[in-house]
Amino acid sequence: MTQVKNLETDGYNAVQLAYGERKEKNTPKPLIGHFKKAGTTPKQKVVEFRDFRVEFEGQVDLGKTLEAGQIFIEGDFVDAIGTSKGKGFQGVVKRHGFAGVGGQTHGQHNRQRHPGSIGACSWPSRVFKGMRMAGRTGGDRVKVINLKVLKIYPEKNLLLVSGSVPGPKNSFVILEK
Repeated sequence: MTQVKNLETDGYNAVQLAYGERKEKNTPKPLIGHFKKAGTTPKQKVVEFRDFRVEFEGQVDLGKTLEAGQIFIEGDFVDAIGTSKGKGFQGVVKRHGFAGVGGQTHGQHNRQRHPGSIGACSWPSRVFKGMRMAGRTGGDRVKVINLKVLKIYPEKNLLLVSGSVPGPKNSFVILEK
């Protein structure tokens, strides 16, 4: 925990948490000062949780480590927020689930996975906004809801949930109740 914000001083309630070790030489100087004020070493990721009220400010210690067992218990339902796997530039069949034309190409070739028409003729003489086309897929913020906490391993500070969690292996995921 690196900072506690409240309504009087900051205009909103929030708690700032940091995760992952980082070398001091690779950390910007303003962040080094921020972490020293909190009494902790530089961290890789800093996340702020808004509308998070801390009832007893006297009990909050900056630089304190939060364990998974302090926040979650077995049987809880949590939401997992992360960045989905990036898939690069993809066509409309993979990106938007278009069906293609199947086998009925009437003799044309290279038309099986194409999008088809993207607009009308001389009017409106343009392509409407929001037309689904090929492009970069994945790498989006995804929220998977109602994952059950199966087991908590306090010695490893590990949480086991049932279901799929967004993102590749070793990616950053936020769990919220």
